[in-house]
Amino acid sequence: MQSEPLPEMLAGRFRNWRASDFEKNRERYAALAANGQAPAAMIISCCDSRVLVSEMFGAGAGDYFMHRNIAGLVPPYQADGEPHGTSATLEFAVNTLRVRHLIVLGHSGCGGVRGCHDLCAGNAPELAQPESFVGSWLRILAPGYEAVRHIPDLSARLAALEKEAVRVSLRNLDTFPFVREAVAEGRLSVHGAWKNLREGELEVLDGSTDTFVAV
Repeated sequence: MQSEPLPEMLAGRFRNWRASDFEKNRERYAALAANGQAPAAMIISCCDSRVLVSEMFGAGAGDYFMHRNIAGLVPPYQADGEPHGTSATLEFAVNTLRVRHLIVLGHSGCGGVRGCHDLCAGNAPELAQPESFVGSWLRILAPGYEAVRHIPDLSARLAALEKEAVRVSLRNLDTFPFVREAVAEGRLSVHGAWKNLREGELEVLDGSTDTFVAV
């Protein structure tokens, strides 16, 4: 497949960034280029274009190691010799970069979560097809659907499933031996969070009560 030139919208934004932010922080970028990265945290979030992790946490270059996928899910540990993008990124963050914090971030109005809901409810036959990469990925959240399917109101059920996605990912993190080891050694802490896009609010999962609490 032949590569095309960048759309002018992107090329223009790059030129503006280089003339402003890059020039103001040239020394910082030079140091990062020379010394490598040492981010304090890894953040796993959704691909949704409305979730601007760097903006909400005030990130500059080199601050956070970020991984994004559909619905911000973490799959269970599976050492089968096959390629696993999220698991590989997690391994690199914990074992090589030795990040001190690992945050799983969900959000309101998540299309991936809605897709899992519809798939599990039998209302998305296209996602049930074996050739659907999205459907196969969203099955990671199936246990979360089972936990909320009893909620009669659809909006409340979807909102609950968005937070179940965080809980499911945290449980799956615990299946990774190197994550458990890092936590046991006290060099890694794990956090779950959920962002309300409309209200600009952030809730963090309290492990002692299993409830989300506003920051």
